[in-house]
Amino acid sequence: MKRTIYNEDHEAFRKTIRDFIAREVTPHFAKWEEVGHPPRELFRKLGDLGVMGFGIPEEFGGPGEVSYKYQAILNEECASAAVLLGHYGVTTGIVLPYLLNLANDEQRQRWLPGIASGDILLCVAMTEPGTGSDLAGIKTTAKLTEDGRHYIINGAKTFISGARNSELCVVAARTAPAGSDNRRGGLSLIVVPTDTPGFEIGRKLDKIGLHSSDTNEISFTDVRVPVENLLGEEGEGFSYLGQNLPRERLAIGFEAAARAKAAIAFARSYTQDRDIYGKPVASFQNTKFVLAECDAEVSAAFAMADHGIELEETDDLTPADAARIKLFCTEVAGRVIDKCLQLHGGYGYMLEYPIARMYADTRVNRIYGGTSEVMKTIIAKDLGL
Repeated sequence: MKRTIYNEDHEAFRKTIRDFIAREVTPHFAKWEEVGHPPRELFRKLGDLGVMGFGIPEEFGGPGEVSYKYQAILNEECASAAVLLGHYGVTTGIVLPYLLNLANDEQRQRWLPGIASGDILLCVAMTEPGTGSDLAGIKTTAKLTEDGRHYIINGAKTFISGARNSELCVVAARTAPAGSDNRRGGLSLIVVPTDTPGFEIGRKLDKIGLHSSDTNEISFTDVRVPVENLLGEEGEGFSYLGQNLPRERLAIGFEAAARAKAAIAFARSYTQDRDIYGKPVASFQNTKFVLAECDAEVSAAFAMADHGIELEETDDLTPADAARIKLFCTEVAGRVIDKCLQLHGGYGYMLEYPIARMYADTRVNRIYGGTSEVMKTIIAKDLGL
């Protein structure tokens, strides 16, 4: 189905990204998965390419205000090549918007140039061992010193993507206890340099997928951070997290659709080359029907995701619509990639084939950024239920 959201400039950018991936990523990707992350030099090369700082003003080394479509193209090309760029998406797509929206002039001068160049990578610490989708349950504390010049942070976080390879971590912490009538109050966002004494990166978590991106436990023991690192206003952290979630969920849904599309291409190629009973697997009616079903579902997913991108550009993407996109696209990707793996037979279970890695990598899309069950709750609320 023809898509209409891209123009000639977008397609020229696509070629640049495709060439970069073929030259700088694909030949080395197996090694990155083995060691658990790409080399830092990759992010500096991405900085030279101008894609580390989407939205960062030119005065700070960025490209200025840029349509999300460019990030979408980068996601599509990574999916087509069956590669990932470590926690690049976390830095640029999830954490950077907090700084762009909330940082004051001094903070922007201090942090944005390094982010644009690829010298500063970002992570965000929200999830805690006992607190996942329920962010109001965060227990990590940030208490002011008596002179009011520093926050002292104590607590623990888990499932933190990229912490081991980031310079700055945006930490959600309690600067005041939750009220009995408002559990969401008292949360603040504080930017913590990861080399601060007391900031400890603990166990590297062993995931079933996303092996080129590290995921860690982290802890804070009397971590002293200057009050100048507070993002936005104290006590408004929960609302800030909510403001960025629609964009994050759109990105997860779009990436899932892109991977599903790539899975169809891999399955089509494999079944055309693989013979059984003297005929290509692609010649059997079952193969044709399965791929036809997958193609129809992915076309529907892209119709929804593309419309979401257009809504995001005009600031009309609602939390409920973002939830619809994430729910639908990630569930479609799960079904489609599973079917495409099945068409590979036993080879689909082998990690040397892209479809196997894609199967493992995509499973988390229905969990992070808010589980499918949370998405259904948001949608039901929007329906007045």
